Amino acid sequence: MAQSVQHENQKYTYADYLTWPEDERWELIDGEPYCMSPAPTPRHQIILVSLVLQVGNFLKGKPCQLFPAPFDVRFVERDLSDQETLTVVQPDISVICDPQKIDERGCKGAPDFIVEIVSPSSVQRDLIKKTALYEKYGVREYWVIHPVDQILTVYVQDEATQKFGAAHLQVTQGRRAVATLPGLEINLDEVMGASAQNDGTQGAVS
Repeated sequence: MAQSVQHENQKYTYADYLTWPEDERWELIDGEPYCMSPAPTPRHQIILVSLVLQVGNFLKGKPCQLFPAPFDVRFVERDLSDQETLTVVQPDISVICDPQKIDERGCKGAPDFIVEIVSPSSVQRDLIKKTALYEKYGVREYWVIHPVDQILTVYVQDEATQKFGAAHLQVTQGRRAVATLPGLEINLDEVMGASAQNDGTQGAVS
């Protein structure tokens, strides 16, 4: 749900980001700004709510915390200032198990588990730029949900290499375990079924 905005190869920082209008949603990836869509689609939001309920209920009484968008995640390799930070994104879902990464402005460092719900306009960025970004900074597990194609793509960090293993693709049916949260299985039928009921596509493949 974002389009890149080019300004003669100028790189922007998190300090710049903080000055932009609060009623606009932006992301920065390596200093390049992306203007987010003003509002997600109903299908996107229904999928998001279903995931938040399932993950949130599982995390009750556990140390990990769930944060749905809008929630800023700043990716830095060391303790950089706002003027030096070039990447801040707003994943649809971030699960963070290290409380020291959470501050009053969001998360500074890599969440353990991230979910993105893609649109046709954001799929390339989510599958290429963000996959590389999340791998680089040590996200342990990354899910990409394609509502239109009804496909789930899962990347899980290999502990030996600290890199993502091969992508796992499956149709958004049945249940899928979250490797980084042992014991949690997401009911994909429930996630996609709620969305299909809303837009009249239940039982159809779009």
